[in-house]
Amino acid sequence: MAVPQVIPIAYEPKNRTESIGRYADGQFLGSITYAFPQGFRPDDGWEEHKRLYAVLHTFDTEGRHRDSEIWCAGTWAEQQRHPDGEDSVLFRARAHLGKLLRSLPRRSYTDIAIRPFRRTVDGVLFGLVTGEDAEGGWAELHPDRLGFGDPWDGTYDT
Repeated sequence: MAVPQVIPIAYEPKNRTESIGRYADGQFLGSITYAFPQGFRPDDGWEEHKRLYAVLHTFDTEGRHRDSEIWCAGTWAEQQRHPDGEDSVLFRARAHLGKLLRSLPRRSYTDIAIRPFRRTVDGVLFGLVTGEDAEGGWAELHPDRLGFGDPWDGTYDT
């Protein structure tokens, strides 16, 4: 089946799509995700290159990308040095995403439907990328690595 122009993403509380929904000006997709820059090959010291990002993408009501707020909270190495408390990279990322989400007026968590988009920050690809292969079409949310496909009902594979 061909990739639809607008790709549904199902809201799943306490799961990877728990920070998606609608707000006064359209739709939003938030996440906290680790990522390496494109083309990075892990070797000694990889922990300094694996970064944790707090991400908030916004879209109009038709699913067209409006803007992205992408903030690096720190590295895997930092998280290992301070795994708990306010010095934790994960704590900082969660706090920042929470602040971004609270800034959206009339926010509600629900299914969304968005169009493919791309944005590169710090050498990391962020976006919803689509393609075709012998088995049909697919879409993948980067760098979260959530895959969407037939039957295009909003559920994802990891």
